[in-house]
Amino acid sequence: MSPWSGAGEGPAPHHPNSGDSMQYVNGIRKAALAIAALSAALSVTACQADGSKAGAETSTKAPSSAPSASTTPGTTTPEPSHAPTSKAPTATASPISGSGSTGTAVKACAPTALKVTAHEAADRPAGTGTGAAVIEFTNVSAKPCTLQGHPTVAGAGNGSPDHNAPLKVTASGSAAPVKLAPGAKASLKLTFVQVQGEGDGYCKSGAKPVAYPTLVVGLPGSGAHQVALDDGVFAECDNTVTATAVAAA
Repeated sequence: MSPWSGAGEGPAPHHPNSGDSMQYVNGIRKAALAIAALSAALSVTACQADGSKAGAETSTKAPSSAPSASTTPGTTTPEPSHAPTSKAPTATASPISGSGSTGTAVKACAPTALKVTAHEAADRPAGTGTGAAVIEFTNVSAKPCTLQGHPTVAGAGNGSPDHNAPLKVTASGSAAPVKLAPGAKASLKLTFVQVQGEGDGYCKSGAKPVAYPTLVVGLPGSGAHQVALDDGVFAECDNTVTATAVAAA
């Protein structure tokens, strides 16, 4: 018998065997590992929560895009005007100052305002041609008008004044405006190279004399007028004429 199995003694103390001991140790280890895993999970969760919060704060505090430029309150930005620039008015004929006593400015006589006649001048070169003629302008309108300048002269037939032969004009004297009241007259003098001799005559230059039934006489701004002598034709030499400026009759 074992010395420990004597009468009167209690049961022998229980000692776990090696298998039980290993199970116990493994249980403690599993519990420790579970606690460690739980702590790690909590730490990760806390980090993620803090990180999300920080990210949210960063997103909230991030500067927004710069505002677009705007004008100062109370001011407006002028827009370019598309209204067409007004053009200067078309220039009209300037009135010609009259030389009458009133000095009132009036317009040049229109062609339709004038009646034009011609007669042989009393003072003319010696010869058998026309020598010299006076061209007279009468204002037949109801308004005053002016004449001014030296004329243009062309020889023509009795037909259209457009079929003419221009004469070379030598201007004599200075030109000044002449105011014509209704019914008033102005005139100018034409002096030709005189035809010499009798019959058909001859020209001192040796050219052949020419006779025109009419003349076409023009003045600046007042048109051209076909006119015939009150008696005879315009006979001249060399197709040249000396002309005075229009003056009061």
